[in-house]
Amino acid sequence: MNTPGSLTYVYAVTHRTGPLGEALAGMHGIGQAPLRLLPLTAETEPAPSTSLASLAFVASDVPEQDFNETALKNHFEDLDWLEHVARTHHDVVQAVAARAPVLPLRMATVYQDDHRARQALAAQQDVFSQRLDQLRAHTEYGVKIYLTPEATQPPAAAPAPAASPGKAYLQARRAQRHSRDAVYQQAEQAAETIETIASRHATQRVRHAPQRGELTGPQENVVNDAYLVPDDQARPFQAAIADAAQHFPDLRIEVTGPWAPYSFAMPAAGPSDAPEPPP
Repeated sequence: MNTPGSLTYVYAVTHRTGPLGEALAGMHGIGQAPLRLLPLTAETEPAPSTSLASLAFVASDVPEQDFNETALKNHFEDLDWLEHVARTHHDVVQAVAARAPVLPLRMATVYQDDHRARQALAAQQDVFSQRLDQLRAHTEYGVKIYLTPEATQPPAAAPAPAASPGKAYLQARRAQRHSRDAVYQQAEQAAETIETIASRHATQRVRHAPQRGELTGPQENVVNDAYLVPDDQARPFQAAIADAAQHFPDLRIEVTGPWAPYSFAMPAAGPSDAPEPPP
């Protein structure tokens, strides 16, 4: 039941269990609103005797004035607001992932009320259930390859005695280009090595665009991939990449995670009252 003047915000799809419900009872979502499991049928109705009966949204109330379609368009220009909502959304999803299979939903997936949210869950229950089964006992890990600023600089060399300033400049530029080419070739070899490792340990991969700007600092990110790894393969996967990284001294190879499987979740195609974030 929604509080007056509120909408239903959904964070993820999961399977309803007693331990998860107890854990969520002590947790809060956006705006410190209590979290709840929103199953296919209202709590007062008998659960259907099917394998889909345990499906539920993880949900909370949010103020209608902040999450209606017009407000969202304005808020998506507010970086502080976005960071707060994104961080809270992520924290909730991670907390669920630690206790049950989870299908993360896109940030700011909002419905007019619990009834509309249940309609969306029912409409997509087969897809959600199938995807949850595929993600069960799997975790997402990120693998990033960076070129360090030092690696792309040519080694220091004494200038040729007879070289003019112009010739010295061209020689320096040529050396820098050769150095960068060598490092990029090393990055390609590292990427191929990681793909070979992943073929033994991961079940799926998603290529993300390399990160830029403040996210990477002076380093250049050239590979930004996500892998879906069975839980019993997580340690061998990480250990194999750490071992391979030692063979590429001019690169920084970073493994991040464990994460909820954001890169492998399917976006919810909710009813018409679910506002779409602006592109």
